[in-house]
Amino acid sequence: MTRKRADARRNEQALLDAAAAAFVASGVDVPVRDIAARAGVGVATIYRHFPTRADLVVAVYRHQVEACAEAGPTLLAASDTPHVALARWIDLFVDFLVTKHGLAEALQSDDATFQTLHAYFLDRLVPVCAGLLDAAARAGEIRPDVTAYELMRGVGNLCIGAGRDPRYDARRLVRLLIAGLRLHEGGKPTPE
Repeated sequence: MTRKRADARRNEQALLDAAAAAFVASGVDVPVRDIAARAGVGVATIYRHFPTRADLVVAVYRHQVEACAEAGPTLLAASDTPHVALARWIDLFVDFLVTKHGLAEALQSDDATFQTLHAYFLDRLVPVCAGLLDAAARAGEIRPDVTAYELMRGVGNLCIGAGRDPRYDARRLVRLLIAGLRLHEGGKPTPE
């Protein structure tokens, strides 16, 4: 029975990955048959796991939030410094924000299914970002006066409209923001 559960989880993860890729390519209104084709399954399989489009959108959103949340501790353990881990995690966060085409609009709909997702997003990701910020501040790498919520909100604001204007490079501006957190030698913040 454990093998069946593991296979079912892998199949669901494959569906969520395929749906996420389809949403990025074509928006959340992409035909379910296109998602099924990407995942290599039948349409009925998708509906068995996710009876409505709203269920699928919520599941993709949660899947992406979870992947971003789980990456924080992994990056902190594997990176040379906490600042490097923070910068890499912020890159993943930017990927999440920039590539969720259509999710924002779906999440702002009147559908009750979406009402708790923003709180879920904050509950899962703010503590991860806070842990990375705290580790980098304790290591003397960054200024200690920036909160996770402020940083995530700033990154989010820099990412608004990133896909609509080819002259606008949100990733470059986010890198500048992260670089601006660094302390110069002697533990003083960079001049503002």
